[in-house]
Amino acid sequence: MENNTLLARLLDDVIAYDGPNAHRIAHLIKVHGYARAIGLLEALDETTQVTLEAAAIVHDIGIKICEEKYDGRSSGNLQEKEGPRIARELLSNLGFPESVIDRVAFLVGHHHTYHDIQGLDYQILVESDFLVNLQEHQSDIQTIKHTYAQIFRTESGKRFCSMQFGL
Repeated sequence: MENNTLLARLLDDVIAYDGPNAHRIAHLIKVHGYARAIGLLEALDETTQVTLEAAAIVHDIGIKICEEKYDGRSSGNLQEKEGPRIARELLSNLGFPESVIDRVAFLVGHHHTYHDIQGLDYQILVESDFLVNLQEHQSDIQTIKHTYAQIFRTESGKRFCSMQFGL
């Protein structure tokens, strides 16, 4: 199956999984949009681009099970614990290559870990999630500037952050 079709089917499955939760679905759509654009602008190879986009689609897949298992809690560390198994299952059911599944599971299991970021897919996923979270949380300009300095490394991510928040 062609990569864009696989990604579209994954998105369809995740929307079904997360529904009915308009906020969570809108969040993943926005993160995926930024990740896709940044990955293309940073000229990722095709496998890394597909891996990044799949990870962006499923990055918060652990929230629902966390809320059920942990009395409504879904902190980053709990998401990193519970999300990879569900991500693996979704990608496996669609026939993604095992190497992509392994990397996506790793990214889901680390997307709230901001030290020792290795790989452009990991970096771009983190930047994309921050672009959306800073906006959704209506972060103040000091928080945005601090995050920009500490997190953003890609030229495209820096540009998007600067343009979005007027830095």
